[in-house]
Amino acid sequence: MTAELVRGQNHPLPQARLEIRVSAGQPVVAGATLGDEHGTVRGVAQVAHPGAPQLPGLEVSRQAAADHRLAVDLGALSATVHRVNVLLALPTAVGFPSRFGAVAAPFVAVTTPEGEEVATFTLTGLDAEAAVVALELYRRGDAWKVRAVGQGYAGGLAELLADQGLGQAHELAAGIQEAVGRGLARSVAPPPPRTAEGERSRRAASPARQDAVRSNGAAADPAPAAPAGGPVRPAPEPAPPAAGPAAPAPDGGPIDYSHPRRRAAAPPPPPPAPPTRPEPAPHEPGQPPRPVAGDASGWSLEERLYNQVWGMFEDLARTVAAYRSAVDFAESRMEQELDKVLSDPRSRIGGAGDAARESARAKRDQLVEQARAVLDRDLAQLIAESEVVEPALPPSFARWDNPAWHAYRVPMEIPMALRIGDLHLPERPDLHIPLLVRLPLERGLWIDSGRTGSEAAMMMDTDQLRRQSMDTAVAHAARLLGSYPAGEFTVHVVDPAGSAQAALAPLVKSGVLAAPPAAGAQGVQTVLARLTERVDLVQMAIRAGASDALPPHVDTAEQLLIVNDFPHGFDDRAVTQLRYLADEGPSVGVHLMMVADREDASGYGPVLDPLWRSLLRITPVPDAHLADPWVGHPWTYEPLLAPPGSQVLWNVLSQVAAARRALGR
Repeated sequence: MTAELVRGQNHPLPQARLEIRVSAGQPVVAGATLGDEHGTVRGVAQVAHPGAPQLPGLEVSRQAAADHRLAVDLGALSATVHRVNVLLALPTAVGFPSRFGAVAAPFVAVTTPEGEEVATFTLTGLDAEAAVVALELYRRGDAWKVRAVGQGYAGGLAELLADQGLGQAHELAAGIQEAVGRGLARSVAPPPPRTAEGERSRRAASPARQDAVRSNGAAADPAPAAPAGGPVRPAPEPAPPAAGPAAPAPDGGPIDYSHPRRRAAAPPPPPPAPPTRPEPAPHEPGQPPRPVAGDASGWSLEERLYNQVWGMFEDLARTVAAYRSAVDFAESRMEQELDKVLSDPRSRIGGAGDAARESARAKRDQLVEQARAVLDRDLAQLIAESEVVEPALPPSFARWDNPAWHAYRVPMEIPMALRIGDLHLPERPDLHIPLLVRLPLERGLWIDSGRTGSEAAMMMDTDQLRRQSMDTAVAHAARLLGSYPAGEFTVHVVDPAGSAQAALAPLVKSGVLAAPPAAGAQGVQTVLARLTERVDLVQMAIRAGASDALPPHVDTAEQLLIVNDFPHGFDDRAVTQLRYLADEGPSVGVHLMMVADREDASGYGPVLDPLWRSLLRITPVPDAHLADPWVGHPWTYEPLLAPPGSQVLWNVLSQVAAARRALGR
């Protein structure tokens, strides 16, 4: 029976191997400290955190996430360890809440490795605290107990660690947050919250366009803008179970594969035209329901497809997490049984020992086979859903080979999101999940042209990799241009050495660029000065409440700056301006797309670290470097390029250019 603890209450622990599961609704940092009999932490080596996630008998998550699983083996701890404190802290990165009072109450559960709950604790009553000791596992004689603590610290991790007697508390806290910042830079942002009316959260594309909408009597979007450069976070809500998307029916009947948050019907809109959700296709009794494109909540088909894709992403993340956890449990159980066999000298050799070893391995294999059968069942349903969803996606969500792009027409409004690649896991590499980012872009893109990222990159020579990086940048720019209405998206290119002329040919020859690619240091300075001025003017106009009074020469369309071969052609002033655009630009419609090898800019040292972290790193070749926001799996990212020999890119760009010319752009 699960013990639901309140602050200060304790409960005995039934076994040494345990998991501590955290559900916070928002990305939090999870860690643990090992204390002596007085609760004192004797050094930084006694703290498990994202920068150093493993200690003997203890392992924590490597990044901030909404859900965590901490593995604890009390039997493997040193005899000098008497207390294990489980810590939660809020990331200090831009765009995250600074106090627990602004987020949903975290929920913590102590479970067995197979998921059976021992004790739970909901951390209510937090306000200004930025870090909290959630639980304490402590020795009582030869046994261990868990105590619900809930002690918060407004001073954050530094104050918490100092209170536990750690002398280097401030230095360690800064190092933990730095490691978390690096992890967040590679994490895929979850879908943003939606208002109670079900409307999507979107910023106006520009202050001038926002005023124009209001002057026409349209309702302003009630959802707040996401912070520039920061991740979009999901609305606080109870975390779904970590066991994966499939749950058995109470009567032992068919499995319901739908994610709990994807079964809710769309909220009833005002008459006379309520949005409808597709009715599920009839299916055979005893079989899972047939997938339907748009089987998610939302006002429009586009929004339902967007939410369905994210639901598939989460379902795959969680079902693979359940499979991997089951395999880990099977391995640990086999190790325990083998340890028992080897601990008895009489059974180490001979027939009894061999039989015990075979029995332990057979049990392990049986558990793994059962877990794989459940995984294969879930994967089959997700594959069937993907086969239905992919053909129904609108152009901005679709691959280049989708008929939606071949029948392309310049849109009349900005779509909800843009597909920038595909993601997959090694358990089923052929199941690709679209990687969708919201529009307008809230983070810039960094296309890594370096050879240190993956095996695929190492197999290519430098020139070939740089060319493919620019091809990827051009494909993304074409997608952005093709997703916006005519005249509402402007692309600038900085190519200081002129090394990307061949790759840039589709943009240049089609006439979609605002000006020819800027070359040389002077060209770099001119483009950066113009965009910096635009950011300054728009920010001042917004603060003054006069966004309709911008000078006539200011282009109110969204701006994209493609930078090739950074830092070639950039002096210190240009680097400062680039960092300014990365930080301040997204909130006023100026976005970066960097094509660069970080090693080329190593001479700047840590000065450029905030720049790299502010950008979403993608690669021109498949690379397992992105993490999901739920369980932190490393996902393999694959870029989207037009099929060889296809004219789809030229067709899209030529139509965009014709529409711009018709507007006099």
